[in-house]
Amino acid sequence: MLSLADIKPLHLADVTLPRGTPLEGQSCPVYGFVVTHTDGIVMIDTGVGGDHPGIEALYRPVRWPLADGLAELGIAPADVALVINTHLHFDHCGDNRLFPGRPIFAQRAEYEAAHAPDYTIPDWVDFPGAIYELVEGEREVLPGLTLIPTPGHTSGHQSVLLETSTGRIVIAGQAAYTASEYVNPEEAHARGLESAWDRQKCLESLRRLRELGPQRVYFSHDPTVWEAS
Repeated sequence: MLSLADIKPLHLADVTLPRGTPLEGQSCPVYGFVVTHTDGIVMIDTGVGGDHPGIEALYRPVRWPLADGLAELGIAPADVALVINTHLHFDHCGDNRLFPGRPIFAQRAEYEAAHAPDYTIPDWVDFPGAIYELVEGEREVLPGLTLIPTPGHTSGHQSVLLETSTGRIVIAGQAAYTASEYVNPEEAHARGLESAWDRQKCLESLRRLRELGPQRVYFSHDPTVWEAS
């Protein structure tokens, strides 16, 4: 069974929220997560890619390269067995390209949404060697590692449930923008529930995650880790 030590958050980037969006000018951290499973290393979200003038101009990202973060853990990109994307916005799939030939798990609804105009950076989704494993609903990908559909932020958002020796752990992705919003969704964050694709579905997804009874919850854009009291 997994232990807490098998789950490592990686701070992959800071982006500056662009003009005309909620909280413009503020810095927003971007996290990915490495899970060292007995059946292989799992990468959950891959941060912001490089070499895109539009992203550079709008978001002015400061990156900590994913390959470097993996190297600090003694892991090479080739060691990663599979990738999970909570969703396919540019700051969650940017370095999927490091993993050609490895299965990338995404909800089918999310993959379809990602092909709409102005949704994401297409080359960061469909790159040479990309192999998507499209899921419709809940699925146990590896023993003790289950994908949980949590639509709301996007139509195909998903979170990850991990069964560990210290209890259940959830990697919520952007199902909640912050730990505070996870606990108190009635106090919606300007970039969370307030700007969700579907607020009601987001609330239902947060309820679903809380009902799972996790001991710890990690978030894509908040360094705070929620812990059950």
